[in-house]
Formats: sequence, structure tokens, C-alpha cells
Amino acid sequence: MSVRPLIAVPARFSAGASALRHAAEVAARALVEAVWRGGGEPFVMHPADPDHVAGRLARCAGVLLPGGGDLHPRHYGASDEHEALYDVDEEQDAFDLAVARHALAAGLPTLAICRGLQVVNVVTGGTLRQHMEPDHRHLVHRVAVEDGSLLHETIGDRAPTVSCYHHQGMETPGAGLAVTARAADGMIEAMELPGAAGWFLGVQWHPEDTAARDPAQQALFTALVRASRGAEARSLETGVA
Repeated sequence: MSVRPLIAVPARFSAGASALRHAAEVAARALVEAVWRGGGEPFVMHPADPDHVAGRLARCAGVLLPGGGDLHPRHYGASDEHEALYDVDEEQDAFDLAVARHALAAGLPTLAICRGLQVVNVVTGGTLRQHMEPDHRHLVHRVAVEDGSLLHETIGDRAPTVSCYHHQGMETPGAGLAVTARAADGMIEAMELPGAAGWFLGVQWHPEDTAARDPAQQALFTALVRASRGAEARSLETGVA
């Protein structure tokens, strides 16, 4: 059996978890299982020391930026804070933003999910809608995927049914980001980076919710692992760490 490529997954802070007796750092089981099914080794990272993210990610072949709470609006130039914001954590923000900046700059294969895509949008200069009415919490719906996009190539479906849980969304796309899927209400549901240094896909929905039974959603995780394995092999061939 070949060695599984290490896929970095920033942990999420949590007030607690069963039997731990302390505040916790967690990753959704559905998320790490989807990476594992795709052939990767999930590496849940302690979200600290953002100034040294490059060195910590040097051992990883790919990155998965997961969902989570809201980014502080100051990161995208907003002076007000909507009352619907929740789970804002500056330490989490600093780490996720640093991981996204390094992954994009270094060409590390990256899959960004929900908050993860919002983080990428912000580091590339885009802005977010702090709250949507109606929001997309507990929503299962179809999205329209752009023909010929990396997303279409990956999932093989132009109108997939997806599971959403978000009350925020993209307002203006960041530099270089191409919109490749939208909901019926016009909300941006997926973006990618044509011509980027490495493989990148970002979706606003949660593919981990249905990946165990929906091959199109599992394909996103499998594609991340495949791209990571390829990037790792190229690094070994060229001697670049």
C-alpha cells in the first residue's frame, strides 16, 4: 500500500467534547473520514503560531480549509459587526488566514469548504456578506456548475444537490478567483483559481455531509488527495521541499 499523503486540516476551537473535561480542538469526523476514504492521511493542526505556518506545513502535501465560525469583519475592511455573527475568534482567524496565504503562494493543493472558501476570498482581496436573508442554514438544494470548470471536471455533474449550512457568503470575489457555481438565488457556491500555482477548489457547501453516500461529493476529497500525491511526487523529483 502506498504512503498516504498528509493533508493538513486546521482544527476548530470548541467549548468542550464528551469526556475530555476541557475546552477542545476538533475536526468533524465526517470531514476527516472523507479525506481518509480519498486516500489521504488527515493531519489536524493546532491553530497557533501563524507566523511559522510555512515551516509547519512543509511536511504536508495538501491542505483542507474546513468550515467553522465567522471571520471578524475587519479582515475584509468592514467597520461594523452584524448582530448575527457567531464564534468569531481572532486566534482562529489569524491561523486560517496564514494557512490560506501560504498554501496559495506555495501552490499546495487546497480544498476550501464554507468558511474555508470565505478565508481564501478574503486573503485574495474579496469581501463577504456578513448575513444573508434568507440564509442557507439546514438547506439542501441544487447548484448550477459552470461547464468546463475544474469543479465540473471533478464531480461530473452540472446540477449537483448539495448540503449547505451558512449565513454568510461572498460579496465580491477576490483577485483571480473565478465563480464556477451559483445557487438559484444567485449566491456564489464555488470558486477556483485558473492559472494558479497549484490545484485549488473552493465550495460554499459542506460536501462532507453527504460524501459517504454521494460519489460526486466524495470526488472533491479524492481529487484533493490525488493532486496532493502528484505535487508530492513532483517535489521529490525536483528535490524541492
